[in-house]
Amino acid sequence: MKLSIASASALAASLLFISTPSSAQAAQYYNCANAIGCKLVTTKKAKDDYTATEYPVVMAHGLGGWTKLFGLIDYFYGIPEELMKGGTDVYTTKTSAIHDSEYRGEQLLTQVKTIAALTGKDKVNLLGHSHGGHDIRYVAAVAPEYVASVTAVSSPEQGSKMADWVVNIVKEGSAKDGYAEGEFNVGSKIALALFKFVGNFMEVGSGVPLNQLQEQDGWKAVNALTTDYMTKFNAKFPAAMPTSYCGQPAETKVNGIRYYSFSGIGQITNGFDPSDYLLKLTSLPFDKDDLNDGLVSSCSSRLGYVVRDDYAMNHLDSVNQVLGLTAWGQPNAKELYRSQVNRLKLDEQKSKAQ
Repeated sequence: MKLSIASASALAASLLFISTPSSAQAAQYYNCANAIGCKLVTTKKAKDDYTATEYPVVMAHGLGGWTKLFGLIDYFYGIPEELMKGGTDVYTTKTSAIHDSEYRGEQLLTQVKTIAALTGKDKVNLLGHSHGGHDIRYVAAVAPEYVASVTAVSSPEQGSKMADWVVNIVKEGSAKDGYAEGEFNVGSKIALALFKFVGNFMEVGSGVPLNQLQEQDGWKAVNALTTDYMTKFNAKFPAAMPTSYCGQPAETKVNGIRYYSFSGIGQITNGFDPSDYLLKLTSLPFDKDDLNDGLVSSCSSRLGYVVRDDYAMNHLDSVNQVLGLTAWGQPNAKELYRSQVNRLKLDEQKSKAQ
């Protein structure tokens, strides 16, 4: 089943009743792999209404991300289905896997407008992981009328020292080879070409038609995660941000939008997960006292109401990857998302009561 904006008006009334399902109603999960529509992934009867928000939950992936890869593996692994158990309608979105924050933010805004038209709801709850945490902030800043809440998960809101290191290595290497400013040496060109290949692969794997592949730009993508880029980004879009690197945000609600964040620390959380060892390597550019999840520090992750920034989870654990191999004996990602969406539901109820 595929929905497009053209059919939205006819279907809005029928979709409306499933946007706030009770335990006896169905919750739906859609893959919005492009700006012109959303494809139904699955429908499930809700077990309860614990996460039955009035507004749909829209999830935004990070750098190199996807929606449901070749129909098999969710980027937010197992999380849409977990939220559906509590009555949540979930929409996973697809922006350029490899590009900068404002470019991706514009793409996400187009999809948010599409989802609003399809559901008949005027607002959505935005959840973004990693680079997706920048994208959702952009949408909330430029089109607040579409946004009920913003939740950033393990997102480098003040940049990542790993990205700083990569950019410096590229610039220094190119300069040593005699390249002019803005040019790259052969090694860097190969790396950027690989970025583009990965980006296009994730597009195809998510279900984006070949004639609709989105632009990929590895250099802009890496720069968008640096502290320099985010200093400028935060000056343009300061809502719910702290005023210092390790400070706490003074505001948690801006323009009627509630802002939240949560993240973790540590890299090797499950010895059977090979990605943990890679995250241990990517943590090396961070200072010893700068607690991080392998790619993002706890200080940089803070936005709005900080639920916690020290969960025992690394950067991929926060989306229940790889394939659910996360820390033993700790709250898993599915529980954290379920708890957060319940928090959003309670916020909606409080707002109605006021």
